[in-house]
Amino acid sequence: MPELPEVAYQKLYVDSTSLNQKIIRLELGADKIFQSPKKEFEETLLGNEFVGTHQIGKYLLLKLKKNGFLVVHFGMTGKLDYFKHDEIEKHAQLTATFDNGGKLSFICPRKFGKLFLTESVDSFRKQQNLGPHATEIDKKEFKDLFESKKGNVKTALMDQSFIAGLGNLYVDEILFQTGIHPKSKIQDLGTDDILNMFQSMVEILDTVTRSKTEGVAIPDSYLRKHRTVGEACPNGKGKIEMIKIGGRSTYFCPDCQQIR
Repeated sequence: MPELPEVAYQKLYVDSTSLNQKIIRLELGADKIFQSPKKEFEETLLGNEFVGTHQIGKYLLLKLKKNGFLVVHFGMTGKLDYFKHDEIEKHAQLTATFDNGGKLSFICPRKFGKLFLTESVDSFRKQQNLGPHATEIDKKEFKDLFESKKGNVKTALMDQSFIAGLGNLYVDEILFQTGIHPKSKIQDLGTDDILNMFQSMVEILDTVTRSKTEGVAIPDSYLRKHRTVGEACPNGKGKIEMIKIGGRSTYFCPDCQQIR
């Protein structure tokens, strides 16, 4: 599933291809994608323009010249595609044709994505109960969040109402880089553990975002390159194992990551 860095790439993609162009035609796909009646999307988008973008975690908000935002949640396989040829991809769930002949499609083969209309960033954040965007939080705010949180650390970091933007892949990476077992209880973490997680989160999200947008290489020391049961840990200390936490496949090294 696209997480914060992948959505950051989609944001840059829209900024560079699809702004300030009048929408003259719409083609809409599966009903389940649309979180309001399709008629509302047609009335809101036709004759309108995208004039900017905003990101909250895994959501991309496309600001409209009038009447709020179109919001994209990418689901498992969603992406945006800008093109100028006539043929529309068969898995396109929304295609906006612009007055210059360009088209922007939301492609979503498995139909797990969602499209919303909202009046403002703040109202959408409240509607979806989203926590702070992971790259906009500072060290003190991160530490303060954990003071009243309970349960295991993996589940907490995956909770979008706690911190928006982290998913399975990068939560596993944060915990691996900080040597914390994913089943560790928050109340058993020390201040150093929490601050180390913050620093790791910042560095990982920056590195992966630059990988998506600038082609920066992912370090060999990252767990994401070794997410196979029985593969050698990149630290050279043990073998990668997998357990289920909250129904999600969780990869870790038992020799590097200790339960607090």
